[in-house]
Amino acid sequence: MKQDADIIVVGGGLAGSAAAVSLARNNLKVIHLAPTAPPDRRTSALMMPSVDFMRQAGLIADPGEIGHPLTAIRIIDATPRLIRAPETLFEAREAGLPAFGWNFPNAALLNRFQAAAPVNAPDIRNAAVADYRRDGDLGVVTLADGTILGAPLVVGADGKKSLLRAAAKITTREHHFSQAALVCDLELGRPIDETSIEFHYTHGPFTLVPAGGNKVNLVWIDEEPVLRQVQSGGPEALASAISQRSQHLFGAIVLSSPSFVFPLSTLTVETAGRDGLALIGEAAHAFPPIGAQGLNLGLRDVADLLASIRTADRTRSNWGIEASHSYAGSRAPDLARTGGMVDTLFRSLLADMLPSQAMRAGGLWALKLLPPLRRQAFALGMGARN
Repeated sequence: MKQDADIIVVGGGLAGSAAAVSLARNNLKVIHLAPTAPPDRRTSALMMPSVDFMRQAGLIADPGEIGHPLTAIRIIDATPRLIRAPETLFEAREAGLPAFGWNFPNAALLNRFQAAAPVNAPDIRNAAVADYRRDGDLGVVTLADGTILGAPLVVGADGKKSLLRAAAKITTREHHFSQAALVCDLELGRPIDETSIEFHYTHGPFTLVPAGGNKVNLVWIDEEPVLRQVQSGGPEALASAISQRSQHLFGAIVLSSPSFVFPLSTLTVETAGRDGLALIGEAAHAFPPIGAQGLNLGLRDVADLLASIRTADRTRSNWGIEASHSYAGSRAPDLARTGGMVDTLFRSLLADMLPSQAMRAGGLWALKLLPPLRRQAFALGMGARN
């Protein structure tokens, strides 16, 4: 086998694009296999550490050019439970921050990543992968048209059903919930300014994320049949249900995009890297949209991958294998910690037993009344490593 690049990145989503451009900006020869996909109409709430990484890596400049700041988080317990949590407001200024993070349209973020490519830009190819194997010190990728490419390190950013992960025989654990998420964009009668508002209901949170002016992004988690039924009634019926769920606090509500319902599950891997393959994004982890961890975790993947490659001895023919093992070791604590946090938080929102209700309500009272504990919660939710 001949070597075609230093690194081959497979997957054209945000994590894959961030990796391909960041690696190329570090003077590495990168082939980016990014099959054309429909426009991503979703948004991503990225915490400040993620925003800082994107700026330091040269992926974006001023977040205000394409995003909207999130300066506060308001939590409202809307359950009919016997023991309810207090309404709680978390403000970024308490943590000495101008904002907890920024809400970005995914399509605009992807465009910025691609525009940030250096002169020696990644060799982007609209090509699907048919097979992956290891041949000595090279990872070998076979494309759907029969083309064969080799590189010391291959990065799998090809999603929850990753072909590369399966071919490398990296095992996964997956759990499917009965809940699903309904997402869409809304125009409110009254703005929520820069505050993300979460109504906690029995079967999951109902979250409004500011998107500028009177615009917000909705993430409504509930039993899947409930969401499908509400969606089937058409835009007006859905807008009425959304107004009811938001306790009629925001005036007239109008849908400004189609709505989508997708099932929720968790996915974890035995290792995020092995034998010259590094898994990032949803190829390595997937969680319900709780605590805004999805792309934040994917960008931490990219940051740790860059660090592992920078410390690798690239004069050695097997540097890709060494880098993948170093990467896997660096990611293991963060993936375990974040997975545990999201799973515990999600299950606590669904728990009906009185002890669980009391613990959750007591926890929010503690966060409401104890500033040091609140600051610790800020740090954990924003992806603090220590």
